[in-house]
Amino acid sequence: MVEHVYRRASAAHSVGRVIVATEDEQIRDVVTGFGGEVRLTASTHATGTDRVAEVAAALDSDIIVNVQGDLPLIEPAAIDDVAGALVADPTLPMSTLKQRLDDPAAINDPNVVKVVTTPDGDALYFSRSPIPFSWGAGASAWKHIGIYGYRRTFLLDFARLRPTELEQTELLEQLRALEHGYRIRVVETTHDSIEVDTPRDLERVHQWLAPGGRGPRIEQRQPV
Repeated sequence: MVEHVYRRASAAHSVGRVIVATEDEQIRDVVTGFGGEVRLTASTHATGTDRVAEVAAALDSDIIVNVQGDLPLIEPAAIDDVAGALVADPTLPMSTLKQRLDDPAAINDPNVVKVVTTPDGDALYFSRSPIPFSWGAGASAWKHIGIYGYRRTFLLDFARLRPTELEQTELLEQLRALEHGYRIRVVETTHDSIEVDTPRDLERVHQWLAPGGRGPRIEQRQPV
């Protein structure tokens, strides 16, 4: 799965370098085996963002995009969307993605994170519960897709912030940024991706990637 994520990230126009950050020596060996770049990090990190921050501390890139390893079907264009928000607005510290959500089962699924935003597209809240609550005809529901773009300086500061009550209640680390008063721009995308959180999700990925499946095919791109 990590190889699929690596190759899709490498195909994004905006990406100049892809590094796998892991504490697991087996994952390191797998990435090395297919020719990828990998960094072995400390095993004490509480979140994936903390792990990415350790690697980012030794880089000189202004923008860091965190693509989680449970997104084997991620579209390269979705990564470009996240990075593009930070390029377009130098005042933004952080960005992520949302997609319109129409499936009632998904809206009520705690494994599917929902997000509500301001009219300008900044996040108001993320939750595993259905948000916003609707008495009938009301606002659209939006699925949060777990790709994050960071200004490097903010990422290093973010990793030093204390965890917050809402973050620990929802188990959503992006709430730490909101609770500490930072903006998160949420960009609408049409590029969906299956997050592998359950065995059922993994089976869906296998079906999409099987010959004749519906999984997105990547076209290798040159970074700009």
